Amino acid sequence: MILYPAIDLKDGNCVRLVRGEMDQATVFSDSPATQARSFQDAGCDWIHLVDLNGAFAGEPVNGAAVESILDAITVPAQLGGGIRDMATIARWIDKGLSRVILGTVAVENPDLVREAAREYPGKVAVGIDARNGRVATKGWAEETNVMVTDLAKSFEDAGVCAIIYTDINRDGAMQGPNVEATADLARAVSIPVIASGGVSSLDDLRALKACGAPLNGAISGRALYDGAIDLKAALDVLKA
Repeated sequence: MILYPAIDLKDGNCVRLVRGEMDQATVFSDSPATQARSFQDAGCDWIHLVDLNGAFAGEPVNGAAVESILDAITVPAQLGGGIRDMATIARWIDKGLSRVILGTVAVENPDLVREAAREYPGKVAVGIDARNGRVATKGWAEETNVMVTDLAKSFEDAGVCAIIYTDINRDGAMQGPNVEATADLARAVSIPVIASGGVSSLDDLRALKACGAPLNGAISGRALYDGAIDLKAALDVLKA
């Protein structure tokens, strides 16, 4: 399994939210590029980026911060938040992003996801953020009646390279991931699934690794910044 350290960007800073609430942002660094480089230097193979402002605005907002990160690292990075048209997808891939994460548009315009996956093989992932099994969009601000598994299965033949599944109620709350729901999703689809939301201890990582489902990896943010998870130990757990 791959550990994806998260860098959530708000107003150019590296922050973490609690359950997606923008007014509960804690700033961990005012230099996202330095933070990304530190993750790389510690041995991380990927970096997970989220443009939080962009998720609400529907277009990239923290572009300068993302570009500074891409200039600072050599490991691949994936980005979600405000990516909702082919022009934006093309621009980020041309700038060196290894993977775009399409969330809101996966619900509102699934044909765009399929077009992007055909145009950029291996570079398009779907972000599925959910409360109580139902998908939320627009920076988690709007809840839909779309079920998580139904949405994931609809992209099985589309060439999507990964699904990032986030349980919103667990995200940033340091209460552990929803292992059961994540494992159920991974068993239900052939697309690799990355766990996100609530990963706050080495035991959480061990539980995900031992869940019996073929998870690609896990995303963690707040716990790494707070020191609840030792980065080297986490990498050892997942690579063992």
